[in-house]
Amino acid sequence: MPTLQLCPTILPIKSEGAPQQPGRRPKVSPQLNRWSRARSIRSGRKLDRSSLRTTTLEPNQPNPPSPLSIPLDPDDAVSDDGADVRFVKSIYIVSDGTGWTAEHCVNAALGQFDYCLVDHGCPVNTHLFSGIDDAEKLLEIIKQCAREGALLVYTLADSSMASSAKKACKLWGVSFTDVLGPITESIATHLGVSPSGLPRGASGIPLSDDYFRRIEAVEFTIKQDDGACPKNLAKADIVLTGVSRTGKTPLSIYLAQKGYKVANVPIVMGVEMPRTLFEVDPWKVFGLTINPAVLQNIRKTRAKTLGFSSESTSNYSERDHIREELEFAGRLFAQNPVWPIIDVTAKAIEETAAVVLRLYHDRKHKCLMPRISKRY
Repeated sequence: MPTLQLCPTILPIKSEGAPQQPGRRPKVSPQLNRWSRARSIRSGRKLDRSSLRTTTLEPNQPNPPSPLSIPLDPDDAVSDDGADVRFVKSIYIVSDGTGWTAEHCVNAALGQFDYCLVDHGCPVNTHLFSGIDDAEKLLEIIKQCAREGALLVYTLADSSMASSAKKACKLWGVSFTDVLGPITESIATHLGVSPSGLPRGASGIPLSDDYFRRIEAVEFTIKQDDGACPKNLAKADIVLTGVSRTGKTPLSIYLAQKGYKVANVPIVMGVEMPRTLFEVDPWKVFGLTINPAVLQNIRKTRAKTLGFSSESTSNYSERDHIREELEFAGRLFAQNPVWPIIDVTAKAIEETAAVVLRLYHDRKHKCLMPRISKRY
């Protein structure tokens, strides 16, 4: 009797009444396969949770359980979006807190590989697991890391949890990076005290003064937006000024979330600048400028978003008017040479904020470095 040839990745379906044709492989829809695999991963039914309850992390264990010994089922070889994990690199991010620190570290590092990610042959999937405060859950995640050949990046404030993660990764051959551990140990050595071992914001920990300072800063910044209450400029830590659409408001909110009281004052031709702007400490005032062509595109987009027609926008987005505004702002900056001028044309909010804070702290602590010009 001729033998039935089967595809190694497809399970045969036995049917008593269906005739078997030798030499042919059963046809299965690729789309249905992907959906089935995605459901398997999301449901977690391929995770062998029973073995985790008896797993120990002793280095001298005679036969340590290895997830790599468990064959990778075809249904497991897919990510949530249907991509084959055999060709997609995975990074697991684990934290006993929000995972904000580890996630931002990973994203910052991935930014160095933009030239090869996604459409260039080396796609990466990141998976964030926050609030992991149980060893069993931690081992379950590391086990899945081993099965997928993923990289584990973790921030675990609890030293015992961090130690367990390190031992499990070494036993099971998982590549890992401890983001929080090395710097915490260095600071502990420098200060001569031991860390608390509790994640930030853990229950039972009283809210710090820094938390209330940031809340107060955000409230102050919102009230001082767009030149409101100029009499309070003296109370601000940082004062931003520039023409419309140079990013004063989003930059102010970003800095406020870091605990700085920020006020922003718009520069408008024909409108007198508030007197208090020139009475405050000039070392905390920062001027923002931008390329005219870029500003024109931003203003056109803004006008369309608000539903303004070309007639109703007047000269708001005209190139000549924009140049006049920027020249007017430039003359104002020249009259106040202490103010640093930051060009925001090719900068993200985070980049501009980094420049502002560096200059702010250098001035505050009188740690000024020699500079060629005052444009940044």
